[in-house]
Amino acid sequence: MAAFGFFRLGRLLLAVTATSLTGPALAKAPELPQTAPVPQFNQEATPPSPADIPVPEPRPADAPEAEPPQNEQPQNGQPQNGQPKTQQPEPPAIAPQPPEKPAQAEPPASPPAAPPNPAEADKKTEQEILPDPRSAAIAGKEMPAEELACRRRLKSMGVDFEERKPEHDTAVGCSIPYPVVLKTLGKSIAIGPETELNCQMAEAAARFAASVIQPAAKAAFGTDIKSIGQASAFVCRPRHAGGKLSEHAFGNALDIASFTLSDGKEIDVGPTPPQKDAEFLDAVRKAACGPFKTVLGPGSDADHSLHLHFDLEPRRNGGTFCQ
Repeated sequence: MAAFGFFRLGRLLLAVTATSLTGPALAKAPELPQTAPVPQFNQEATPPSPADIPVPEPRPADAPEAEPPQNEQPQNGQPQNGQPKTQQPEPPAIAPQPPEKPAQAEPPASPPAAPPNPAEADKKTEQEILPDPRSAAIAGKEMPAEELACRRRLKSMGVDFEERKPEHDTAVGCSIPYPVVLKTLGKSIAIGPETELNCQMAEAAARFAASVIQPAAKAAFGTDIKSIGQASAFVCRPRHAGGKLSEHAFGNALDIASFTLSDGKEIDVGPTPPQKDAEFLDAVRKAACGPFKTVLGPGSDADHSLHLHFDLEPRRNGGTFCQ
């Protein structure tokens, strides 16, 4: 017990001695703040609190609103220099539109077109026809040697014909300087009605009748051809399709519509003849491609559905057109 008391007395004396030594020194030293401010670098300034921002005085209601200076206009909707965003007038909801243009009145209906004048149509067709060098051919004072030779050959085949005055139409372009009118295509085959052709076409028709038509009739029907009915010879006109003069305009074409046999049987050209007649017509038609440069008939087009068309139209390299 005595030792414990002595230990407590010693601690008390040490505490009193320390207090007496350090007390004056501590009393003279200035107080230091508990924490020192730490400088901040590259940090944004702390925005002022709403309490520190001065509130502008309210302006009179009738005072004009002052526009902010050009350098203080808000950008991206954010206030500049700590000033509040100046309210801009809102644009009108809908931009004014110009007045609509009044609808134009529909033009009055045009009067119905007048029916075409046939004379005007013919005149227009004539103007659209391509020129043909044969249109310039006119008769001379004397008949050329080739025309005289052609007539001698017709007579040698027994063809009955007569001379005709020159045909020439300067407005359309039709021309046959030295025409002939056939009455027969040999000694036994008549042709009618009156058949006006140039001499070359007349000779080709007579030779074809004697060498092809007559033998074909004999083989098919056992009898001869008595006469041939023609549908067209010389006619001053353009082609039905237009654009060029017809070969008929130069007496260079012959259309055959029928054949009459010696026993009186008549064979008409058409789209659906009897079988025996059809065989005869087909044989004549096929054989004509060569002696004639153009051969047309039923099935070629509507214009040739009731006759066979033969002509001597000059073609390149002596070619033919057969349908």
